[in-house]
Order: sequence, then structure tokens, then C-alpha cells
Amino acid sequence: MGHRMRIFVLSAIAMAFLASDVMAQKPPAPAPSPPPSAPPSRPATPTSPTPGSAQPGDDFIMFLRGRVAVHDGGSIPNDVLIERVCNNRVRQNTFASLQGDFSMQLGSRTDSFPEASADSVSSSAAPGRSSDQGIPRRDLTNCELRVSASGFRSNVVSLLDLDNFGSSVDVGVIVVRRAGKVEGTTISATPYKAPTDARKAYEKGLDAERKGKLADAQKYFDSAVQLYPSFTNAWFHLGSVLQKQKQNDAARVAYTHATTIDSKYLPPYLFLAEMAFQAANWTEVLKFTGHLLDLDPLNQGQGEVTAYVVDLDPLNYAEAYFYNAMANYNLNKIQDAEKSALKAEHFDLRTHFPQLHLLLSEIFARKNKYDLAIAELQTYLALVPQAKDAPQQREQLAKLEQLNNPVPTNDKPEQR
Repeated sequence: MGHRMRIFVLSAIAMAFLASDVMAQKPPAPAPSPPPSAPPSRPATPTSPTPGSAQPGDDFIMFLRGRVAVHDGGSIPNDVLIERVCNNRVRQNTFASLQGDFSMQLGSRTDSFPEASADSVSSSAAPGRSSDQGIPRRDLTNCELRVSASGFRSNVVSLLDLDNFGSSVDVGVIVVRRAGKVEGTTISATPYKAPTDARKAYEKGLDAERKGKLADAQKYFDSAVQLYPSFTNAWFHLGSVLQKQKQNDAARVAYTHATTIDSKYLPPYLFLAEMAFQAANWTEVLKFTGHLLDLDPLNQGQGEVTAYVVDLDPLNYAEAYFYNAMANYNLNKIQDAEKSALKAEHFDLRTHFPQLHLLLSEIFARKNKYDLAIAELQTYLALVPQAKDAPQQREQLAKLEQLNNPVPTNDKPEQR
């Protein structure tokens, strides 16, 4: 018995020495890799994780699903666009189905243009992570979903406190309301009040204008206003065909006459603003766009909506806000310029105004918001990479990136 006990004790001691020898030969655990440096378009913030980079314990969201419904139960339009807006900037969008259902894939490379253009730090571009994982839930802290559709106003769904967990989140129903005509209109009732002869001449003018027969259209519209001097629409279209024929002075007279007859009929103001913009008459641009935007039915903030704006074109309002922003900027009203430019960016869903992003870049640079200036300039170059000023803007982009990433204090040369 004593012999067996001695053998057991010796074996235990031998095993202990062997284990300690193995542990001694095991290489030390590697040191944790340093955090990735902040990309050029964002200032380094050592105390907080880089947006879009995965952190331990992150809850990733791949899909945001939901439905769009009209408050009165009616049919939704066929151009409903759902936008994900983060920090007041559109980061991603997708269209709803005809039934109102939508699904937005977060971090998707196949639907990443708004992501890439609106902000250089996109979840889909985060290093070391596959785009099919979605984005971290914490990246949605300052985000919301909204609907953009002609003639409708949308409530907003905040993504701050999402109750659903998992990779697919149902945000519920986003309700839209039909926008009402508050003051300004983009149609006029004068064609129905005009005498028969004047109305026939007007209709012939519209047909000739559609066919590109501008001289004939001018003759018919001129006849219509002669027969009925209060024919607002005819005066407006007369101005349009005159402008297309480079008869700007005569066009300006016709547009102005239309505004004199009906100051709440909006289209002539936009064309007058365009002509003033081309002439760099910023005071006039501000006057015309100011009148137009004051009567913008989507800018009224009314509580209850009673009518449907069948003729509201968001592109027109994007153009109006763009002209207004340019006028304010050139008159050194920087705060007003930024406000109008951001409005224009919201309405310009199809990016008809690349210069808008150039303007925003200049505004943000003047305010030392270099990260935002970089993002807007990158968007401009992505939209028009072959622009005449592209080389110059790329040089400006490099300067902004240097300003956004100054040399750390400990790397500066010693002062003598």
C-alpha cells in the first residue's frame, strides 16, 4: 500500500513539472492590434470607436422592413421613396412596392450610391467586414426613416430605440398625408375662364410647343393673350417659348405680366429666378425664389391636410432652393445659404444639381466643418468626375483632407 502511494505521489509531481514546462514553452498572447485610424473624411476621435467598424458585442442589422400607408386609406403613388437619414443627411434610399411594402438592405453594395456619396464613412465600406452582415445597431442612433413622394408629406420614424432584435427589423407603418395647396399654386383656373377663341388659341399653342414649333406656338399664345389679357397661363407659356428662342427681354416681360395678374401662380417666378441666376443678379434671384418658397405648400408645416397636390414637382422646388442658396451665398448670407442648400439636397432625389454639393462643400469649409466639406466634395466628384473643374476640385479635396487631419502635437518640429 505504501509503495503504491509513493508511486502515485511521484507521478503527480512529474506531471506537475511537465505541465509547467509546457506552459513555459507556450508563446505569449499577441498584443491587441491598434484601432484603425480614422478615414480622411472624419476627424480622429480616440475616445470613441470609428463609425462603421465592428466592436465586440455589436448587434448587426441587415434589413429594415415596413410599409407605407396613406392616412385616409387611399392608394399610394407609384414613386414612393423611403430614405434613411442620419444626422440630417440622406444615407440610403429604396422604393416601396405598389402595395406600399419596402425592404432596405443596410450596407448593401448593390444599393450603396447614396451611402457612398452622402458620407465617406459608410457601413458597407467598413474595413474587415463583409457587406452582407449589415451595419451595427449603434450606427442607427441618430437615424430616421422618412418617405418622399410627390404631393405627400410624411411622418418620421426614429431608429433610436428599435424594439425588435435580430438582423431584420420591422419598423411598422410610415403614414403619409396628402399635401394641400396653402397659398401658391402650380396650376391656374384662367383657362376655364377664358373665352372660347382664346382657349382654342392657347390649346393650339400648347400643341405647337410640344412639337417644337416655337414660332407657331408664339403666334398662338400671343393671340390668346390679345383675346384675353388676363390669361395667366398663356402669358407664362408665351414667356417660355420666347426664352427658348433666346428672346430673354421679351420673355421676362411675359413672365412678369403673368405674376402681375396672379401673384400666387408660381411657375413664372421660377423662370424669372432662373434668368436672374444666369445673369448673376443675386438680389433678383433672392426676391423671386423668396416669393416662391414662401408659398411652397410643403414649407407651411400645417397640421391637417385636406387636398392632394396632383401637379407638385419636387424637382422645381429643388431648383428654387438651389437658386436661393446660391443667391444667399453670393450675398454673404451663409447661414441662410446652408439652410436652403440642405433643403435643395432633400428635394433633389435624382441629383440634377451636382453644383449643389460643391456649394455645400464651400459652406462647410468656411465654417471649418472639414469632414462635411470633404463628403460633399466627394459627392460632387462622384457625380461629375469629368467636369472641367474636376482637377481643381481634387486639389481642393486634398487640402481639406490635410486640414481635417492636422499633424499631431507630438509630431510637430520643436520650437526654437
